[in-house]
Amino acid sequence: MTLQGVKKLIILYLWMGLACLIISCNPHFYRLNQATRAAYRQQLKQMRKAYRHFVPVQLPMDSLQQAFWIAPSPNFNIRYPDLVIIHQTEEQSCAQSLSTLTNPHRAGRVSSHYLICKDGTIFQLVPDVYRAWQAGVSRWGPIRDVNSVSIGIELDNTGREPFPETQIHSLLVLLHVLQQRYRLDTASFVGHADIAPTRKQDPSVYFPWNELAAHGFGFWRDSVLVDPPADFHPWDALRIIGYDLSDTTAALVAFKRHFVQTDITPVMDSLSLKILYDVYQKYRR
Repeated sequence: MTLQGVKKLIILYLWMGLACLIISCNPHFYRLNQATRAAYRQQLKQMRKAYRHFVPVQLPMDSLQQAFWIAPSPNFNIRYPDLVIIHQTEEQSCAQSLSTLTNPHRAGRVSSHYLICKDGTIFQLVPDVYRAWQAGVSRWGPIRDVNSVSIGIELDNTGREPFPETQIHSLLVLLHVLQQRYRLDTASFVGHADIAPTRKQDPSVYFPWNELAAHGFGFWRDSVLVDPPADFHPWDALRIIGYDLSDTTAALVAFKRHFVQTDITPVMDSLSLKILYDVYQKYRR
């Protein structure tokens, strides 16, 4: 395929995303207000500019000792995600969350790729191939720009209530699709608090991480725990799992919110130590 053909395919792909979400190519299109639709069209218009022309990196030619050539390669594609981040909206309704996540005029604009209501209804807000503004200032292992490599899923939940079974069922179906589509491994599913422990607390201790793990989405502790060996270093274990240790207390609380849940005090007690050792071994495999 020629370079011109590749460019046409990419532009067509972007236009398809625009057509399906703005023009509505299916009966489940949720008709947002005119300002939101106009802002979305403008955003797509800006993104398409990068694909209309091949723009080489501008180098100071007089500083080169050899010639500089442009040889465009067609061997590229759109980046695929490596992580799925689970959020909770902490608002009072799915309608309120939908308004927040699609508001182009809100200070500190936020979004996610998906929003799941309590009744199980799923809204796709941003196509998977685009970079939604959902992770914020965060880190997971060596990844510092989490937004660029992740898909964000918001769950309609105040943070003070259990997650309904219908909502979790829809989440599991969506996670299965994403896992198959992008060949994500078990460790690819984490919470917002895991990647931003100093800022976030979602999803809450009510979130059923154990149920997700039973379906292969993230890890969970074993029912039988053993004492770690004498040379086990808990902070090294947290770092290897992926936690940012710039604030060790926050990292510990985030870990306990995810894997302990019955106790999120900033104390490394014997039970927390056993659970950490158990989970750490799963991430090492």
